[in-house]
Amino acid sequence: MLPMPLKISFSTLACPNWNWHDVLRHGPAYGYDGVEIRQLGGDTNLLGVEDLLEECWDQRRRELEYANFRVCGLASSIKFDAAAHQEVDEQIAVGKGYLRLGQALGAQFIRVFGDTLPPVGESARRERILQQIVDGLKRLGDEAAAFGIQILLETHGDFTSSPIAAEVMSRVDHPMVGLVWDTHHAWRFDDEPLAETWARIRPWVRHTHWKDSVTIGEVELTERQKHAAVAATLLMSGHKHADYVLFRGGEFPAAECLQLLLSGGYSGWHSLEWEKMWHPELLGPEIALPLFPGKLRELLQSVNITNRPVAG
Repeated sequence: MLPMPLKISFSTLACPNWNWHDVLRHGPAYGYDGVEIRQLGGDTNLLGVEDLLEECWDQRRRELEYANFRVCGLASSIKFDAAAHQEVDEQIAVGKGYLRLGQALGAQFIRVFGDTLPPVGESARRERILQQIVDGLKRLGDEAAAFGIQILLETHGDFTSSPIAAEVMSRVDHPMVGLVWDTHHAWRFDDEPLAETWARIRPWVRHTHWKDSVTIGEVELTERQKHAAVAATLLMSGHKHADYVLFRGGEFPAAECLQLLLSGGYSGWHSLEWEKMWHPELLGPEIALPLFPGKLRELLQSVNITNRPVAG
């Protein structure tokens, strides 16, 4: 039985100098079905990007339809690990803006972060922040229901650990809240076998990120690299460094990952997250982006899919 065609997208982290029209021109030409918008023109606050202001929405929809191209989701910087409770209210307000923009562009999800937790030894503070994250996800999930858009927590920062991600999802228990599985992170940063991670978080996975990396010794970062790392950490305190390489040029067991997903019934998007914005030493989008769709579709031919995924 033949598998369903893959839905392949890329995060605009790969192209920090591109504007909306660059994305729309190059994405389909490189073989992608859609895009996950993280930033445009270097601006991660999508609510302030000129090409995405409300007066442009009708034109953006026409352009997407003409190009037969989709915005699969919006990757926000929203996070719920703040020390001050009023900051959660601010994040919910931002989330409402993203939901309106996402609906206008036909997005299926808004990505958010849990990000970081206090140390295990500080049990009371850790539980307070964990519950705050749970409550924030529930509140934004309630808002999302009216828009028909999912709120997806990324397995990022402390939430790369699948036991933590699964615990939060179990406590949230909301039909509009799920996970973005960054397939690389628990494998690389927590030394979790892919099958173990997938078995634990499978019920909530609704979108996937893909990347590849190698293991190398300590190297001294350039000033430009240090500046980019600081910028990433300011947005996401859970940001971690890895030595990224072109997809299938490193150590990530991509065939195993794809087989787990498809045999497990996953039919969502497969999104390349080439972190050029946070790792300026990486090759440019004109090199990295065209390679991924063909390599992933080629990989599809080699996997043994035991269960046909459901449409979705």
